[in-house]
Amino acid sequence: MIVCTTIAEARDALRGVERPLGAVLTMGALHAGHLALIRRARAECKTVVATIYVNPTQFGDASDLDTYPRPMQDDLRVLRREGVDVLLVPSDAEIYPEGFSAWIEPGEIGERLEGEHRPGHFRGVCTVVLKLFNILSPDRSYFGQKDAQQVLVIRRMVDHLALPIDIVPVPTVRERDGLAMSSRNGNLTTQERRAARVLHRALTAARDLAAEGERNANTLRAAIHATLAEEPLVTIDYISIAHPQTLKELTTLSGPALASLAVRIGQTRLIDNITLLG
Repeated sequence: MIVCTTIAEARDALRGVERPLGAVLTMGALHAGHLALIRRARAECKTVVATIYVNPTQFGDASDLDTYPRPMQDDLRVLRREGVDVLLVPSDAEIYPEGFSAWIEPGEIGERLEGEHRPGHFRGVCTVVLKLFNILSPDRSYFGQKDAQQVLVIRRMVDHLALPIDIVPVPTVRERDGLAMSSRNGNLTTQERRAARVLHRALTAARDLAAEGERNANTLRAAIHATLAEEPLVTIDYISIAHPQTLKELTTLSGPALASLAVRIGQTRLIDNITLLG
């Protein structure tokens, strides 16, 4: 694996590689969810490039940025084992040089859900993703469905800017008890980790109701809320039953819908989603 720390090094390493080139963009602290992305890319592409960059502009909370895990040596071992060909680990100065002022606005879809509760988050995501795409020039890029809104935002950016890149969503990878894999799970105490099981249980309650014929979105939201309320350590940020492409909140289900939520357990913020009637 060739490890690059600058844009110039990455471009040199990728010049003339076999195509298709698959990219997996990460912030490190790799877990089984990331491995699913890498393995999908490895199965479908001749060359795989990964990035590790904890992007400061998508963090609204400075303490969240400061405490984000950075086990670099462990991550390097994982990426080598998985057969990644090229890794870019840039510095902040490399991505955001002095005087940087070119930002990508995500539009309306980025102002809902996470965008509403984390102002500026998707502005930072879109800007860094576009910059990395411009550096790496991949044919495909792989993203986890756990961050369903991020997938939609990036797909729309790629479409609107006519980038020749396929965005490939990969299903959420879960722990045995249903908790979605996340780099932030490691911040949970033992008691908080037990409490976190309620997220998937709440979403499953809505999925089961919809499967049984419930079409009132408020009833489904109430079912999620009632299940989350069973766990006193959980503080709810939002509960959503929305159109799976626009993320506009629904009143009645007439087809597939995205049920999503964000909660805080102690100092840790977790998100998850599930498709209803899909």
